[in-house]
Amino acid sequence: MITNTKCECGHQNHLGTVLCEYCGKPLFEDEHAESLESLEMRYDGVARRSQKENPTILDRVWNFFSSVKVAIYLILATLLSSILGTILPQENTFFGIDPSVYYKETYGLVGEIYYLLGLSHTYETWWFITLLFMIGLSLIICSLDRVLPLYRALSKQQIRKHLRFVLRQKVVYQGEIPAGLSEEAWIEQAATLLRKKNYRIHRDGTALLAEKYRFSRWGPYVLHIGLIIFLLAALMRLLPGWHMDAYMNLLEGETKRIEGTPYFIKNEKFTMEVYEDHEMTEEFKARNRLVPKKFETQSVLYRCTADCDTSGKEPVLEEIMKYNIEVNKPLMYDGLMIYQNGYRDLPVPQLIAVKPKLINKQTGQEIGAFELSMKKPQEKVKLGDYTLTLRNYYPEFILDPKTGMPTTASNEPKVPAFIYQIEGPGLAAGGEPYLYFPRQIDKTVFRQNDINGALANKVELAVGTMEDVQIAQYNSFLNVREDRGLPFIWVGSIIGMIGLIMGFYWQHRRVWIRIDDRILALGAHTNKNWFGFRKEIATILHTTGIEVDPKSLNQGGVES
Repeated sequence: MITNTKCECGHQNHLGTVLCEYCGKPLFEDEHAESLESLEMRYDGVARRSQKENPTILDRVWNFFSSVKVAIYLILATLLSSILGTILPQENTFFGIDPSVYYKETYGLVGEIYYLLGLSHTYETWWFITLLFMIGLSLIICSLDRVLPLYRALSKQQIRKHLRFVLRQKVVYQGEIPAGLSEEAWIEQAATLLRKKNYRIHRDGTALLAEKYRFSRWGPYVLHIGLIIFLLAALMRLLPGWHMDAYMNLLEGETKRIEGTPYFIKNEKFTMEVYEDHEMTEEFKARNRLVPKKFETQSVLYRCTADCDTSGKEPVLEEIMKYNIEVNKPLMYDGLMIYQNGYRDLPVPQLIAVKPKLINKQTGQEIGAFELSMKKPQEKVKLGDYTLTLRNYYPEFILDPKTGMPTTASNEPKVPAFIYQIEGPGLAAGGEPYLYFPRQIDKTVFRQNDINGALANKVELAVGTMEDVQIAQYNSFLNVREDRGLPFIWVGSIIGMIGLIMGFYWQHRRVWIRIDDRILALGAHTNKNWFGFRKEIATILHTTGIEVDPKSLNQGGVES
């Protein structure tokens, strides 16, 4: 157990300190010992909180997370978890599929176990998030446990260090200064040479402290700050509204809301280009199938300004931008990123919308036209003196075999039919019912004119040309992402890179010199590149008239 006492210089040191914070004298060694072993210069011997005697429960928690060994174990556990999460596809890489069924059917028993262990959504599990949190906590405590004593040691450096401190450095020289030079003259000459090598000089009579690149000592902690910001940004993805990685399918002509946002997106048209025969290799030609060369969704992004969440009301949309979404060329707006994920051919082209015209059959006059959506048809339309009120809509029209009444077989617009109540000149008071089939084949099969009876001779709803018909042949799959933590991830990465550069490309170098009765004692320390440092010190000594082999400057070196 370490028990500190007041140093002979009179400075009272913190508990756990091994080198006097003021003069640098080793506190727990026999000063008459002949050992020339280098001093432990980490934090200049200043005590850390994790070295506290009689730790409390809080101190034990602090000591646990301040351990570098624990931090390494946590990183290895997180790395292993991340590797396990990449063995099979994660759940968020597909949509519209039950994962409990998918993994078992696709990968058998291995897939079922993978799913039951929660590895199919590894990066969203509580234990993976806990590992990230513990790494972040370890980074914070490790940094605080070391950066505070380091700051205390570097900000209060004594110029005239204890002789034992100087001679116990890794780079050491001791010998008499050249004849013909006074102590003051030699120390001034050495100071001038050190300044030319970008050292900052601090003088105290015949004692000198030269130091440069101190900022590099903060590199690891700047790196830690960057990593902490990076981890916090990753954890912030769990907060509502901070992260989204969703999939949606969009038929041509269809407009859908992007869930969780005030935005709507419309697929105006999906286009695909395929490779021609002369562009393909023989291997692909042998497969005898179309190979997509390029496919894109011609989209329109809207912002909802009113009635966004009101059921039954048409939302008020404001167009923001038009953009052709291609693979690796996403639509990007205000943090929202929409990627082209894939597509699917529809077995049967699907009717999306038509633009029927109301015609007076007796005069042939065209009264007006309106947009009729198969997904959300308007409830009331005003065309000239006529009013059309939607009474019923049957996406897949059939006649109930028991009652003979109209009904629908599904919610997909395979055989769409609309019953309108039409009011206007020449019609009965209160209006008359009119059954409308947008597709010509359905009009023939169900004999639309016969059903409408006398009304069919008065008015008619009909599509003029194919330009008034929207048909979807493809289903476009889009990947919608929003990551508001991404800027923080970039900031953390940049700060971390700055910390790495600070620590790798510069070395903190310090030189302590004291002259007592014309005997020069020089000690020097750096955190790396000792070879270059010894050479630099030897060059300075040579210029001041002291010839020395750089290798002899290792601890215990003597004048050559």
